[in-house]
Amino acid sequence: MMTLQDVQNIFCVGRNYAEHAKELGNEVPDTPILFTKPTNALATADGQTLNYPSDQGDIHHELEIVLKIGKSSDSQSVNDRVVEMALGIDLTLRDLQSTLKKKGHPWERAKGFRNSAILTPFWSFSSVEDIEHTTFTLKKNGETVQYGNSTQMLFNFQQLVDECEQAFGLGEGDVIFTGTPEGVGPISDGDVFTLFWGEEEKGSFTVAFNK
Repeated sequence: MMTLQDVQNIFCVGRNYAEHAKELGNEVPDTPILFTKPTNALATADGQTLNYPSDQGDIHHELEIVLKIGKSSDSQSVNDRVVEMALGIDLTLRDLQSTLKKKGHPWERAKGFRNSAILTPFWSFSSVEDIEHTTFTLKKNGETVQYGNSTQMLFNFQQLVDECEQAFGLGEGDVIFTGTPEGVGPISDGDVFTLFWGEEEKGSFTVAFNK
C-alpha cells in the first residue's frame, strides 16, 4: 500500500464539477484546469490534529477522489495506469486565491501550504465502472457538507489521465486530485472532518488553528 513518502508529484484538477464552479461564480471550463501542489503539503487523515494559519483568511475544504499512478505501461487506459485510489481534501486559502486570480497570478501560494493535501490511506483501484456505483462524502462535526459521484465530473478519469500525461508526463507514485463537488466551505478551529467511501469511513482529522 502506498504511503505519503511514495508520492512523487501531486497534480490537481480545478472546476471539474459544474455545480462547484457555479457556486464560486466561475465559468464552467471547456478543458481541464490543472495545477500542482508540493509534496510538503501532504498529510494523512488518520485521526490526527492538523495545524493551520489563523491569519490568512478563510480556508476552504474540497473533497476529492484521488488516483495513484502505477508503473509505466504501453497502455494509456485508466484501468491499466491507476493502481490505487484514496479520498483527499484539497484545502484552499480562499481569500488569497481570490486576490491572486484578480492579479492574474498563479494559485500555488493559496494551494500549496502545509497540510493542504490531505489523503486517506490508499486502497486498490478496481475499475472506472465499479467506482461509478459509489458516492463519496465529507462530514463536518457529524453533518454532511459535501458528497458526489464520479459520474458528475465534467472530465472523466480517462480524460484527466490523458491531460496530465500530455501536460506533465505521469510516472509511478504520481497522484491526481480529480476535482471537488459542490458544498465547499470554511474550516474552523476544532472542526472534526470524516471522509466516507459509500458507507465506509476511510479517514478523519481535526483542525487546529495556530494561535
